[in-house]
Amino acid sequence: MLKVIALIAIGIAVILSALLLFGALRWNTGTRDIRQRLDAARTDIRPQRVDFRELDRLPAPVRTYFRSVLKEGRPMIAGARLKHRGTFNMSEDGDQWRPFTSDQCVVTQRPGFDWDARIKMAPGVAVHVHDAYVGGEGILHASLLGVFTVADLRGGGDIAEGELMRFFAEAAWYPTALLPSQGMRWEAAGERSARATLTDGPITLAMLFTFNEQGLIDTVRAESRGRTVKGRTVPTPWQGRFWNYEWRGNVRVPTEGEVAWLLPSGPKPYWRGRVMQIDHEPCTGRGRAKND
Repeated sequence: MLKVIALIAIGIAVILSALLLFGALRWNTGTRDIRQRLDAARTDIRPQRVDFRELDRLPAPVRTYFRSVLKEGRPMIAGARLKHRGTFNMSEDGDQWRPFTSDQCVVTQRPGFDWDARIKMAPGVAVHVHDAYVGGEGILHASLLGVFTVADLRGGGDIAEGELMRFFAEAAWYPTALLPSQGMRWEAAGERSARATLTDGPITLAMLFTFNEQGLIDTVRAESRGRTVKGRTVPTPWQGRFWNYEWRGNVRVPTEGEVAWLLPSGPKPYWRGRVMQIDHEPCTGRGRAKND
């Protein structure tokens, strides 16, 4: 009987190892495809360097922000690669926080990104996630072990708008994308706040930015983003919050953040993360780093 149990255990281990290998190969192929599409959608950046003269007509808190995070004359950021660690809440109405690691590729013109994450569900078992905006298309693909699909949403409309909103809200990590010369429109909204508008193709978004005492982005808020509740999409206020800014190269960026739905009962966070590494260079055409 012990031999039979041992053989069964070995067989299960072999099958699981094969599934993990197959899932990794399949997922990495999908990652390369998405990032090659990001690369194909890239456009030239003009102007190529930061010129503070374009700040003159901006609201005061926005001028202060750019002068706090950028150096005049530095090259515009064409892309970025980020590595995160954090926790993700897997429950719609409760608290089921699970650890994650992620590798994110960003292109600033045309706006796009791919967030390639592993959310740990149990020892050796992870959900693979692509959250992306590529060439005007939104993508949300989740797969257990990289093999068994549990969610696959893609296309225009609400899904594209929601993903472009994420690109917009996370621009504190690649702040030249927020400059007027890069297509951003700003208007005053208060002593420490301003409203920014971004257009890409048929989508136009407006978000409220608030700034802290140091002039750095504190929160970014949208009045309506599609939230999935029991299979339905419910427009819900949404907010990103950033802190612990550091100079990385010659750009000052936040290294910690939290994202939450703003419900009548109060904020419901679902993403909390720390930036472990950030490189302001295009990273398209490459899959997930081997050491993640």
